[in-house]
Amino acid sequence: MPTIFIVFGFIFRFFSDDHLPIHVHVVKDGHEAKYNVEPKVELVYNHGFKRQEITLIESIIEENVEVIVTHWNDYFKQKTKL
Repeated sequence: MPTIFIVFGFIFRFFSDDHLPIHVHVVKDGHEAKYNVEPKVELVYNHGFKRQEITLIESIIEENVEVIVTHWNDYFKQKTKL
């Protein structure tokens, strides 16, 4: 499960066998949310985060869309070369 980055204890990652569209899973303290990143940042589900946390998570994702997409593309491009 590749981790992209950790901010304020929120772990942003994807699964090694994930699927399109490009998305990110965010976990902290037993809670999880999933966001599609492309074509736009969009909450898919939220299991346990408070509204204030969701607002913070969304702003972190919005500020790091390029980083997330780059990590996703680099990981899956490398994986297909194996």
